[in-house]
Amino acid sequence: MTTSKGVEVFGPRTVNIDRVLTPEALEFLATLQRTFGPQRQRLLAKRVERQRDLDAGARPDFLPETRSVREGDWKVAPAPADLQDRRVEITGPVDRKMIINALNSGVKVFMADLEDATSPTWENVVEGQWNLQEAVRRTLSFNGPEGKSYRLADELATLVVRPRGWHLPENHLHVDGEPISASLFDFGLYFFHNAREALDRGTGPYFYLPKLESHLEARLWNDVFVHAQEALGVPRGSIRATVLIETILAAFEMEEILYELREHMAGLNAGRWDYIFSMIKKFSSQRDFVLPDRAQITMAVPFMRAYAELLVRSCHTRGAHAIGGMAAFIPNRRDPEITTRALQKVSEDKNREASQGFDGTWIAHPDLAPIARTEFDRVLGDRPHQKDRLREDLRVSGDQLLDVRIEGGKITEAGLLNNISVALQYLEAWLGGLGAVAIYNLMEDAATAEISRAQLWQWVRLGATIDDGTAVDAARYRAIREEEEARLAAAGHDAGRLRAASALLDELVLSETFIEFLTIPAYEQLTRQAAV
Repeated sequence: MTTSKGVEVFGPRTVNIDRVLTPEALEFLATLQRTFGPQRQRLLAKRVERQRDLDAGARPDFLPETRSVREGDWKVAPAPADLQDRRVEITGPVDRKMIINALNSGVKVFMADLEDATSPTWENVVEGQWNLQEAVRRTLSFNGPEGKSYRLADELATLVVRPRGWHLPENHLHVDGEPISASLFDFGLYFFHNAREALDRGTGPYFYLPKLESHLEARLWNDVFVHAQEALGVPRGSIRATVLIETILAAFEMEEILYELREHMAGLNAGRWDYIFSMIKKFSSQRDFVLPDRAQITMAVPFMRAYAELLVRSCHTRGAHAIGGMAAFIPNRRDPEITTRALQKVSEDKNREASQGFDGTWIAHPDLAPIARTEFDRVLGDRPHQKDRLREDLRVSGDQLLDVRIEGGKITEAGLLNNISVALQYLEAWLGGLGAVAIYNLMEDAATAEISRAQLWQWVRLGATIDDGTAVDAARYRAIREEEEARLAAAGHDAGRLRAASALLDELVLSETFIEFLTIPAYEQLTRQAAV
């Protein structure tokens, strides 16, 4: 479909495309892209420059040019009423059943995820937007193939939407001959169709912002927000954004990010899985930053503890919410013992977060809500948050944020196999249109797959040694990957998609240079599949 205003839609027709990509919405998207696309490209180029410096041995630090912001006396805007209490938040993709179950789950917030939990097929992103329109208007329903009907309850969680990150394009919609930014596409469509409706219903257009690497990237989002509100006649400050601190570079600019978005800021979130991935990625060629098995990288290790404590202190100093990380466990109905052990770990994790000063936390499954709520109720009581706990006792240095020493940490054969298996299974599902996948009793999304393939690249590239004294090399990786591919095929996984996933994983693991995001080559493959 080609419009007369330089906008071309290459995606196939979906059921509700005419309700989502209206002429007015397309015009709004085109204006966003033309206005902010060039600055996005400049900021992405800055990422490349910073990575070049890190590869040459530079270490990130707190910025001297923004010292006045860190030492200044300022606060973010007060949170709206329905974002005051965020003690339990659930996340998931934007299919109809998931949205209904999440909004009905009894938690305070549902983050509808157009990013890491959604495979960005054209149907997923377009129909996901329609599902969100219906959710805002409380008309969303779903009739399951088993005959069960799903409807929205009277009491719902507050809806927050996560668009894709600045690094991603939306290949199915071009403006003036170039793919639109996926961030602007996701944000623009949701805001255009729902901002006024949400405000009329007593809530607002609320967003989670992923993958930021600097306060300048936060400034760009703020500029987008101001423009969008003015363009549609929405009161300035109606938008509220929670920023995921999930890159090591953003960790050094937390207060600056809060400052740039201060009139639209709701809080920061400790996106711990992507944060671990970022630590591996940014220092992937440096032996001092080789991390052990993923399971050993807990929130108690030095660099993760420092990151969490700095986030709480930064948020509370500026009057913002601090939201904790994901509990990804999925209860195992067939093995109560596994479930009992895992739930105990979830309880300990949420107890730690509440005790550290976090105001809320994330879960991936509704069954975890009572556990998370109990731990935060124990600390918060009837209070909506604990932002008055300023944590002035904390002083977190740059060295602490970069302290990757892990007592007793080691790389094991089991950890190597797990990384290969998780990455293969996730990529196979993602190429099939699923972005949130249950693997080994955990809800995995793109972030955990990124950790798996990033560790594999680093271990192979640097010849890391596992605990039996042998090195991880390309031949060893290939042998295990071939065995695992055969095992998964025999277990019923789609053989064609497994082959495609294996080829993609080989590209990611055996490339001479580190590929920044797996979703970039995977999305190109997804786009090619759709065109066949």
